[in-house]
Amino acid sequence: MVGYLVLANGVVFDGEMLNGPVCVDGEAVFNTSMNGYQEIITDPSYAGQILTFTYPSVGNYGCGDYGFESPYPALRGLVIHEMAAQIDHYQSRWTLTEFLQRYRIPCLTGIDTRALTRILRSRGTMGAVLTTSLEERDHIVGMAARGESWQGKDLVDAVTQAAPSCYGDGELLVVVLDCGVKSHILDALTTRGCRVMVMPAGSSADQIMATVPDGLVLSNGPGDPQLCAGVVAQLRQLLPIVPTLGICLGHQLIALAAGARTYKMKFGHRGGNHTVKDLRSGRCLVSAQNHGYAVDPASLPEGMDVSFINLNDGSVEGLVHRGRPIMSVQFHPEAAPGPHDSSYLFDQFLAMVRKQREKEMSTAAGL
Repeated sequence: MVGYLVLANGVVFDGEMLNGPVCVDGEAVFNTSMNGYQEIITDPSYAGQILTFTYPSVGNYGCGDYGFESPYPALRGLVIHEMAAQIDHYQSRWTLTEFLQRYRIPCLTGIDTRALTRILRSRGTMGAVLTTSLEERDHIVGMAARGESWQGKDLVDAVTQAAPSCYGDGELLVVVLDCGVKSHILDALTTRGCRVMVMPAGSSADQIMATVPDGLVLSNGPGDPQLCAGVVAQLRQLLPIVPTLGICLGHQLIALAAGARTYKMKFGHRGGNHTVKDLRSGRCLVSAQNHGYAVDPASLPEGMDVSFINLNDGSVEGLVHRGRPIMSVQFHPEAAPGPHDSSYLFDQFLAMVRKQREKEMSTAAGL
């Protein structure tokens, strides 16, 4: 079936549409990763977005039970240059085509994704529509520009779970506030001996504290962090009393709760090869990233220091508080399938949690 990607600036790409007929809008973004496409497609942070893979051929090792970051994809649609026809992986259960059909994800293939990426890099991410009809072209361009399904929306509401759930049976209880959490974040905590309670993003500070948590993790998630005012309000109450780690959107929410500002980037960071520098050790890491917003370093309050920077554009990639057990990173230390350079940050967080716990126990004992 013939299909089209219509950008808000009026540019149209035509190709073949899988899972049509369709007419859906979203924010057009691109990811530069060469693998991990199933993990990327099932990442809840892509809610509200039409994702383009820059790598020319996608799907050559198929899809399987190993590649889910969430139970179902949240993205609005997919754009690739070439869909691999054959798969070659012993754990694969479906071709990429079968996987996309399983979840009814519209996918446009056969377009020049290099040309599309150059537009998004030069002009910035923008609204777009995937459609199988251009009969009302002006209306569709207007639909792309308005972005009614994603602009000004708190997209976290669409991906957070409805009720708490528990994983693992370790000694430390870590509450994960689910703003669109990836499953490998939970795996990173449970494999390190944590008992993890995942709570909805709308949970109050009182509800979280009622679990008597040893630590708090603010997860990744979609959309503009400034639209998560409810989460930020509760976080202001929690940061002074619970050791906290923020990842991606969680990093931005910590910054907002501390009084800093965030801003929308021109085209964001989405890929598996972003180099960051640890300003404390001088060590450089390769990281996986997926975000379109960043923290304004000039707005950081006293006591909140930048811990990581991006070596491509100098943007803030991590924060640490001087006097409180608070740390955050803009990238993904749990990255699956990788890189794993920054996985040690979970160990640093849990060491911080244990130190705070020992301090509180000593205080309670009058030592």
